[in-house]
Amino acid sequence: MENSAGKPGSLRNLFIRFLLFGVLIIGVRFAYLIAVAGESCNIGDFCFFSLPETLSLVIAGTGPLAVESVSGGSSLQPEVYTSKDWISGVRFYSSAFQDLIAGGYLSPQSKSLCVETPRGRDVFALREIGVKDAVGIARKGVKPLVKFGRGERIPFGDKTFDFVFSGEDSFVQSAKPVEFAAEIDRTLKPGGFAVFHFANPKDTYSFNSFLDLFNCFRVVKLHGLEGFDSSMPYIREIVLKKECGDGAGKFDFGDSNEKCYVPGYKHDLVKIAEPLISEEPLKPWITLKRNVRNIKYLPSMVDISFKNRYLYVDVGARSYGSSIGSWFRKQYPKQNKTFHVYAIEADKTFHQEYGLKKGITLVPYAAWVKNETLTFEIHRDPGEHVDVKGRGMGRIRPFQSLGKDNFEGEVEKIQGFDFAEWLKKTVTKNDFVVMKMDVEGTEFDLIPRLFKTGAICLIDEIFLECHYNRWQRCCPGQRSSKYEKTYDQCLQLFNSLRQSGVLVHQWW
Repeated sequence: MENSAGKPGSLRNLFIRFLLFGVLIIGVRFAYLIAVAGESCNIGDFCFFSLPETLSLVIAGTGPLAVESVSGGSSLQPEVYTSKDWISGVRFYSSAFQDLIAGGYLSPQSKSLCVETPRGRDVFALREIGVKDAVGIARKGVKPLVKFGRGERIPFGDKTFDFVFSGEDSFVQSAKPVEFAAEIDRTLKPGGFAVFHFANPKDTYSFNSFLDLFNCFRVVKLHGLEGFDSSMPYIREIVLKKECGDGAGKFDFGDSNEKCYVPGYKHDLVKIAEPLISEEPLKPWITLKRNVRNIKYLPSMVDISFKNRYLYVDVGARSYGSSIGSWFRKQYPKQNKTFHVYAIEADKTFHQEYGLKKGITLVPYAAWVKNETLTFEIHRDPGEHVDVKGRGMGRIRPFQSLGKDNFEGEVEKIQGFDFAEWLKKTVTKNDFVVMKMDVEGTEFDLIPRLFKTGAICLIDEIFLECHYNRWQRCCPGQRSSKYEKTYDQCLQLFNSLRQSGVLVHQWW
């Protein structure tokens, strides 16, 4: 009797366990869709909370709108499609896209992609005005309008689309604008159009930095639009046309003697920089140091967002605390960008400390006009005392010239390298490059070399200490014997840089 009475209970327990196991399987599957696949629907044949195949809405003043399903339902709830924010966005994009159709940049037959569009209002608008072959991508796919993807890695093949759209300031917000631009270039057909919406009108520097990312493209339209919400009250619309394929038109310096062209917008920035100190200061160690407070840094004047890498090149870095730690990392305005530092320093005295610093690459050679062995002639001014060997280094000279002059100071042999050629191999025009140069008089050799090779165009901002026979702090009425150049010659060097469109500041 006890055995027969226990059978129903055992069967019931077995049934309950079976149901719990089934629920567990369903839960695991759903968790996979949400956490791993980044979608809640349309993965295989398994989907929760599906919308109907066609969702029809009536929006006042626009007529019926329909969202056509893409192989299933949607994770976007129906009430979202009727919200005021959604409707105003769809109206805005419908109007903007119709203007693009009228201008010949878009057609109903265009295979179209909207990039980084989490809500898909632009995709919705394209389909509504007749561009049926339109899809969006975002990090969180919201089907049927948007699938999983991101601007830096578009999940489509080469030369797939006739039209690519980046709205809602998505390109500006990208942490990898170079990869974003490269993916648009890759997936857009030659002759196709890429359209961008920026929230605010940008300065000419950032606008040209943006254009530099698209080597194969030409600007065909610039247009201002009124935005549809408070986050984008004014929109700048930029239309680019792709005019080459397979990587043609890429930027290249060519041979080592190719000069570069400094565009007009960089000349305009020079015009609003702080004025140079035109008269030789009697106490340069005070005047030039105070002048740092007057410097108009480039990131304080322009937006530097559209760059690949952010680099600080310290030529004649000396110790970490000399300028990298004490000035650049503490005072230079970086717009929340992370800069990598190249410390160029031939003096072995300072090499060890750089091995302990993160984000710094030490170049343990002397910046020069070619690769050769050099000598450092270590000068001392009257009354000068230096505790650490090497901190009084003076001019660089080729090793072959040693002994031609009567020099009684210390001499150290070091290796020099062609700084201009190194710069061209290390950075690109899509990098933001800040350079500080303190090279004990060698600036009169290095700067002309930068111009001759075209490498000067790779530098966005220069902080230059020019060495001349300045008045001595120790000995009133006496000039330094270290350097032959005069202050007027230094001033000529600064003026030649600025007249060429190079933003250079007097350093101390």
